[in-house]
Amino acid sequence: MTALLEMRNITKTFPGVKALDNVTLSVRKGEIHAICG
Repeated sequence: MTALLEMRNITKTFPGVKALDNVTLSVRKGEIHAICG
C-alpha cells in the first residue's frame, strides 16, 4: 500500500544530544501515529 505521508532520513540534534538519527516514518491510509517529545 502506498504511504500517504513519508519522511526519510530525519536527524535532529540539540546541544550535546542526538535525538533522532536517520529515522524514517511512513503513514498509510487508516493508520494513526503520534510522536511525543
